[in-house]
Amino acid sequence: YTATFGAPMKKHLTIIVTGKVQGVGFRRSAMSHASTMKVNGTVRNTSGGAVVMEVEGTEKALERFVEWCRNGPVMAKVDNVEVTDGLVIGHIGFNVAE
Repeated sequence: YTATFGAPMKKHLTIIVTGKVQGVGFRRSAMSHASTMKVNGTVRNTSGGAVVMEVEGTEKALERFVEWCRNGPVMAKVDNVEVTDGLVIGHIGFNVAE
């Protein structure tokens, strides 16, 4: 493995957001913010009422994205944001899983 000199390192995060986060446009809003912030990955609802995202980007981009997740869209009420590191798998674009 060799890093390209000068290229910012990509990171992978799993983000689990709980609270009133389903039925409020969270996934679509996450997709919109992710593309603005140059974050790639996926977002999906869980049967337990949470939203789970697998995201990749530079550390700075991911910090901004996680910060957005702490509030989410206007109608959301975020209770908790759990963030864990993972292995970069090379997500391209941002997908909403139905």
